[in-house]
Amino acid sequence: MSEILLLVEAKDGALDKKSLELMQGALGLGRQLGVATCAVVAGSDTARLAESAASFGLDKVYRLEHPLLAGFQPDAWVKGLEWLCGQVNPGIFLLSHSFVGKEVGPRLACRLNTALTTDCLGLSVDPGDGLLVRTKPIYGGNAIASLKCEGVPQMATVRKNAFEPVGEAQSASAIVEMVPDIGEDAIRVKSIKMVEQEVVELDKANVVISGGRGIEAKEDFDMLEALAAAMSKSHGNVMIGCSRPVVDKCWMSSDRQVGLTGTIIAPDTYIAVGISGAIQHLVGMIRSKKIVAINTDPGCNMFKVADYGVVGDYRDIIPALVKKLEEQR
Repeated sequence: MSEILLLVEAKDGALDKKSLELMQGALGLGRQLGVATCAVVAGSDTARLAESAASFGLDKVYRLEHPLLAGFQPDAWVKGLEWLCGQVNPGIFLLSHSFVGKEVGPRLACRLNTALTTDCLGLSVDPGDGLLVRTKPIYGGNAIASLKCEGVPQMATVRKNAFEPVGEAQSASAIVEMVPDIGEDAIRVKSIKMVEQEVVELDKANVVISGGRGIEAKEDFDMLEALAAAMSKSHGNVMIGCSRPVVDKCWMSSDRQVGLTGTIIAPDTYIAVGISGAIQHLVGMIRSKKIVAINTDPGCNMFKVADYGVVGDYRDIIPALVKKLEEQR
């Protein structure tokens, strides 16, 4: 098999955490297959980003540089990545299951006449035939499937937090500068309008406190906010999340939803208040280091995965927790 290639993404000019996680997964596959693991950085001014990507133990970093790749123009990126694949012929091409990956991946797979497996939770190699095994949830998260496809390159998008972020290496990777063949006709989007809105990044929190169907009223989320404020003094970044029923009631926005159709998180501590533990929700928080469940139903699924469980009414328990935390200040 030829090399493994992954697409690097940037956020605020720096490497996105999802790309560091993707590097970890790709490097593991490279060791299993005994092939080179390479990354591609696309854009119009990528020198600094390429140098940053080169410090994580990859074999090569392709610096795909072109004025039409400035910002994120999906049409141009697909064209540029298609050109690059024609030059280096990767055996495996990995992308993050992000806005960029979801925009570029399907179109690129179609251009390359291959299959794409999206939203993967894990990647491995079948020792029998050397094919990429992609693990992903199916049937709304009620089952986990292991899939193989024979197309080249073998393509997959990988969910964030599927791997631990890679650490820096002692030596830098080689950076290969490449200028793709992209014409003005590759661009169909003529303008992009930016709309500012509050950015909620649950995956950046040290502690997430989530409310679910068992929360009686929208105003009761004030209790969770009070607990978050008390914990933030000693536990770092504490954020409020929720389960799907809370979003359906329009009590909270969808970017605060934890679960299969929301955000997948792995905080130091996850506190589930009034959440029964449906499989779709468990998929989103099961990798939390410590799980605390508060619920009136001692038989709910959340208690089966919790490290600590409290059976009782949250309206009694949470104020008591806040008081205890305040006393310890």
